[in-house]
Amino acid sequence: MPVRLSGFLHSALGNRTSLQLLRPALAPAATASHQLEGTGLPRGERRRLSAQMNKNSSNIMALAPNTSNKRETVCIFGTGDFGRALGQKMIQSGYPVVFGSRSPQTSNLIPKEAEVLSHTEAAQKAAIIIIAIQRQHYDFLTPLAEILRGKVLVDVSNNLKINQYPESNAEYLAQLVPGAKVVKAFNTVSAWALQSGTLDASRQVFVCGDDMEAKQMVMDIVRALGLTPLDQGSLLAAQEIENYPLQLFPMWKFPIFLSLGLTAFFFFYCLIRDVIYSYVYENKDYSFFIAISIPNRICPVVALILLALVYLPGVLAAIIQLYRGTKYSRFPDWLDKWMLCRKQLGLVALAFAFLHVFYTLIIPIRYYVRWRTEDGIISKVSFVPCYVFSSSSFTSTTQHVELHKYM
Repeated sequence: MPVRLSGFLHSALGNRTSLQLLRPALAPAATASHQLEGTGLPRGERRRLSAQMNKNSSNIMALAPNTSNKRETVCIFGTGDFGRALGQKMIQSGYPVVFGSRSPQTSNLIPKEAEVLSHTEAAQKAAIIIIAIQRQHYDFLTPLAEILRGKVLVDVSNNLKINQYPESNAEYLAQLVPGAKVVKAFNTVSAWALQSGTLDASRQVFVCGDDMEAKQMVMDIVRALGLTPLDQGSLLAAQEIENYPLQLFPMWKFPIFLSLGLTAFFFFYCLIRDVIYSYVYENKDYSFFIAISIPNRICPVVALILLALVYLPGVLAAIIQLYRGTKYSRFPDWLDKWMLCRKQLGLVALAFAFLHVFYTLIIPIRYYVRWRTEDGIISKVSFVPCYVFSSSSFTSTTQHVELHKYM
């Protein structure tokens, strides 16, 4: 807009007048009406230019950052790896951070922009307190119950086992500090993910709590950190959220166990048919098949079976929908779980296909090594010394022995 206005004034008033008008148009303190006085323009034209210049000035001022809206201070109890990583991420997002520690003087590796105080002093400086310590160390919060009353406590802890305690850590924290507003969040995000900028990790943060306002405040912090909050409801969902990090490959159990079972079945079948049967009834030793030939025969069979199991549940689901006459009825549990793990079945099938390619490339190499070994043996026994005996004398001659006569 300033460039267009300058061009208009340049054509209307000349170079000198346009530059005199453009310079004060960018100054927010001056008014456009005073700037246009003495230009010799008609009154209506001056009024129109004055309105346009005021609009440009307001647009320029709107580009300036608004530093008056500062973010509220966040307190973090705990100076471990996760607490430091979360504090550094919050500082980068514009949050003033204060750490609460048992020994503020000896706390190391704390971000320089953060302040380290005792638990009591740090709790008094913030309305949102993140508890970045383990459950077994929550006892120190009991003397602070009066200070923490009405504050938002964010529990980020996890357990070592699924359903390790009767209640979740967040519910235990709510019982320990009854006057606080407890929210469960950040337990599915690692310190490494926060330090690496969440580029290679999941951005989802599960949030639950009984107080809607407190939960919204925590979700605003999650968004400010560049993460995606997912509201899981009340604090009753905290135990399920705490079990998420402990579920190793939750949808991979069935595909892995199935593939291992199929592999074991076909391996023993080929072992009995090709090795044991030949050795017992034909007196032939084919034990060298166990290393490469049998696995190379098993991998494509298992891969094709798993690939068929990827598409089969969709066909069964279509048949059930046609039989029931509607697509809105719920599938049986076994079919529902089967359909949820189709992606995992396909990935395991792809892994077996790669193994088949690997073994297929090894077989020519094995044949080449075997040929080189046999060729070396043949070249060594091609010439052997032969001794000719007579009744009168003993002579030794070296004769060429054709190998095929001895084969």
